[in-house]
Amino acid sequence: MEFSFPLRKIIHVDMDAFYASVEQKDNPSLKGKPIAVGGGAKRGVVSAASYEARKYGVRSAMSGYLAKKNCPELIFVKPRFDRYKEISQQIRQVFFEYTDLVEPLSLDEAYLDVTQNKKGNPSATLIAQEIRQKILDTTGLTASAGISINKFIAKVASDYNKPNGQKTVNPEEVIAFLAALDIRKFYGVGKVTAEKMYKLGIFTGADLKKKSLQFLNEEFGKSGQHYYNVVRGIHLSEVKPYRTPKSVGAERTFSENLSSEIFMLERLENIAQELEKRLKKNKLSGKTVTLKIKYSDFTLQTRSKTLPFYISDKSLILEHAKELLYQSPLENSVRLLGISLASLNTEHIGKKENTSITYQLKFEF
Repeated sequence: MEFSFPLRKIIHVDMDAFYASVEQKDNPSLKGKPIAVGGGAKRGVVSAASYEARKYGVRSAMSGYLAKKNCPELIFVKPRFDRYKEISQQIRQVFFEYTDLVEPLSLDEAYLDVTQNKKGNPSATLIAQEIRQKILDTTGLTASAGISINKFIAKVASDYNKPNGQKTVNPEEVIAFLAALDIRKFYGVGKVTAEKMYKLGIFTGADLKKKSLQFLNEEFGKSGQHYYNVVRGIHLSEVKPYRTPKSVGAERTFSENLSSEIFMLERLENIAQELEKRLKKNKLSGKTVTLKIKYSDFTLQTRSKTLPFYISDKSLILEHAKELLYQSPLENSVRLLGISLASLNTEHIGKKENTSITYQLKFEF
């Protein structure tokens, strides 16, 4: 099949159970055991789970209580983010040996564009193998990878042979690969969207491809165009080495639920102070203030306002957060509060000219 858009050689590298694997590497007594990073406190939440724990249904974002119920032998380990960042930097140095087009998504995953690479290697598949081996040699940790013509397919493919594996979807295989794909495997299709698609008779990529653009726009709004494109192998997003932040925030989960706004104000002051620190460190300011409230029943509420000017000062952030807090009565006692700033002054950050290079369909992967 001929593609009428630029073909790239994209690798998505995803570390295997990164936080948990770091803990098992640094403490050999944890190897082979079900462990959860975080989640040990009364109100704790699991940040990451080892593969041994995942067999029992333990997942990230699960409450520590439920995780322990699923796996009574689960071992909770306190997170060490400085250590994770240290190893993440080692991993990124490996990436930069091959290309400067590295787009980190988090500490443990990134996209790499190796269409033109520092090694002069025409095979993205072999490059991915080399990178995974070098990460293992450098850190003692395993990584999985997906390789294809765009970021979307590479991301989906990296999950196929986890842990410690990789999958390549060659250009001529793209359309068949997407057609056979379970709709739940499409990156960005969450539980709610998947259930809606099921009701519409969409279970696979092939089902999705049968739907017209008009139908998808009517059912899924702005996402309709995206679904229409990706199932046809169209995803033009480039690997962006400079990721411009869209928002900066800080939040706190409380050991006891708060039911009075007076007690919340003290917590908001601390959160605003932390947010100011983060903004100034990155030389950022913003116009849109958002207050995040998570109630004791885990329902989430956000309240926002956009100002005609940029702010980054703690006192101004706190002033508008208070206003949002008193905007309407609280629905329940509160377990978490957060403040974030969006509409940032980032127009000047990481601006580069968009360049498109068209490559032949038949090139070695």
